[in-house]
Amino acid sequence: MNLNIVLFEPEIPQNTGNIARTCVLTNSKLHLIKPLGFSLDEKHLKRAGLDYWQYLDLEIHESFEDFKNKYKEGTFYFATTKGEKFYSEVSFNKGDFIIFGRESSGLPDYIRNSRREGCIRIPMLESSTRSLNLSNTVAIFAYEAIRQFGFPNMK
Repeated sequence: MNLNIVLFEPEIPQNTGNIARTCVLTNSKLHLIKPLGFSLDEKHLKRAGLDYWQYLDLEIHESFEDFKNKYKEGTFYFATTKGEKFYSEVSFNKGDFIIFGRESSGLPDYIRNSRREGCIRIPMLESSTRSLNLSNTVAIFAYEAIRQFGFPNMK
């Protein structure tokens, strides 16, 4: 396993399906933190992940506290537009956790504030729009980490 991709209370099944597919193709584990804004058996979710679901390393957590308690020793990064550092300034290690917030509101303050130095972002033009699509953001972060690892077992 290369990375742990964590979705905090995801709302849009198509995004989660696309992210699941990215996780399979980057040998990353997907963690979903409840409550989810959809059912895991929704046809949109499965369609977005195509036939990759059988290969997905998936773990579901009842709450952020449950997740955090299970992985106390983990290195956590929080993907947020409020981060001080760019994602490309981080030296990722295999097994790190990159945590992404809800599509509508991002990560809550209490999560971001728990480790401000772990808040990282993608540079974007200042505009009236909020941010990139969640599945695109996950792919950018994941492939930067995988690039740093030397694209292990990839052709």
